[in-house]
Amino acid sequence: MSVIRLLVLGAVRQHGRAHGYQVRNDLEYWGAHEWSNAKPGSIYHALKQMAKQGLLHAHEIAPSTAGGPPRTEYEITEQGVDVYFSLLRESLTAYDQKPDVLSAGLGLMVDLERDEVLALLEERVGAIQKWRRSVTEYYTPEEGPEQLGHIGEIMNLWVHSADTGAEWTRALIDRIRGGAYTFAGEGEPFVGVLGEGEENPFSTGERHPGDRD
Repeated sequence: MSVIRLLVLGAVRQHGRAHGYQVRNDLEYWGAHEWSNAKPGSIYHALKQMAKQGLLHAHEIAPSTAGGPPRTEYEITEQGVDVYFSLLRESLTAYDQKPDVLSAGLGLMVDLERDEVLALLEERVGAIQKWRRSVTEYYTPEEGPEQLGHIGEIMNLWVHSADTGAEWTRALIDRIRGGAYTFAGEGEPFVGVLGEGEENPFSTGERHPGDRD
């Protein structure tokens, strides 16, 4: 599961067309540099790689009248849209991935229709429950971790993580079913990207050579 690909495709899709620095700025606005591998170098690398793979179309933009080098603007292709939605759906159902996978999916889930998101989250709960049952074939939570020595703490952690993950997911399902948020096809979506020239209060201020592309 490539979180950086999902995030970059999602940001470009929301803009329609965006240059690399805009994408980087959006991901910093979302705090993705704190909870994922969305660092400047990986963002610019992902943009160039996905353009080579046909997921993005690169538009060469002439230099501005004020001077400075030309920039490349990226636009998501039909193939890129297919990959984006595939990654997004996977991020909402994959219970056994790093936390950044689910975080990315939550930030972009409103690009899907409400009923589909509910179905995907129900699938996530089912997968968590199935995994928990596989753990409890060898470990009985009611008897406590000591039954297996200190190694039992590992399985105790797994069971508690499964229970917490399922409980959290069910609560999210209830909020969405109750009408929270605006999903695809329901009206004007929440604007989660910065406009051209809009100041980013969460910018790291870190300079990178790719900022000029």
